[in-house]
Amino acid sequence: MDEQTAVTPARVTVTYCTQCNWMLRAAWLAQELLTTFGTRLTEVALVPGTGGIFQVHVGDELVWDRKERKGFPEVPVLKRIVRDRVAPGLSLGHTDRVGGAS
Repeated sequence: MDEQTAVTPARVTVTYCTQCNWMLRAAWLAQELLTTFGTRLTEVALVPGTGGIFQVHVGDELVWDRKERKGFPEVPVLKRIVRDRVAPGLSLGHTDRVGGAS
């Protein structure tokens, strides 16, 4: 692994609203992140919440808040956000070419 793809393994937390039935959405995003980043992540945790919450943290940093951003993250956008924090030199293949920057 070269310096551009050197990683600092990180924990990703997806907090989702149980009242809104967003567990499947949270699990799907977790699967996408684990498939893409593998051992570059130490864990992807699903945390049940209430009150319309849907947040994604990388380590201690809040990287997505549904209420602030007025919606859910698109998978390619979230992958770029996570990549920029855990493996900045990692190519995401077609995800880097489609949809522009985050």
